[in-house]
Amino acid sequence: QVQLVESGGGLVQAGGSLRLSCAASRSIFSINTMGWYRQAPGKQRELVARITVGGSTNYASSVKGRFTISRDNAKNRVYLQMNSLKPEDTAVYYCNTDPSWLSWGQGTQVTISS
Repeated sequence: QVQLVESGGGLVQAGGSLRLSCAASRSIFSINTMGWYRQAPGKQRELVARITVGGSTNYASSVKGRFTISRDNAKNRVYLQMNSLKPEDTAVYYCNTDPSWLSWGQGTQVTISS
């Protein structure tokens, strides 16, 4: 079973930046569209960014222009560069395939203070 491990979260002030990283226990990134999801307290988990095998990217309107998803297939890693962070970006962030079919990892907490 593939395990996903997210890291890189933290507490930053509004306007700051964070870079999240997702690692997989097996080589899966090169054959799957990958996505970054987030879940804020009291809200449903939502897809915020995705990257196809070919490198095409899509973003939720709420993060477009501020977040950048990338992948390194050789390292089995997917990244999410988050700039110009806002308090409403506060959430637990997860990676998974898109559509999600792997077991969810523990996620990484991102907290943005105003």
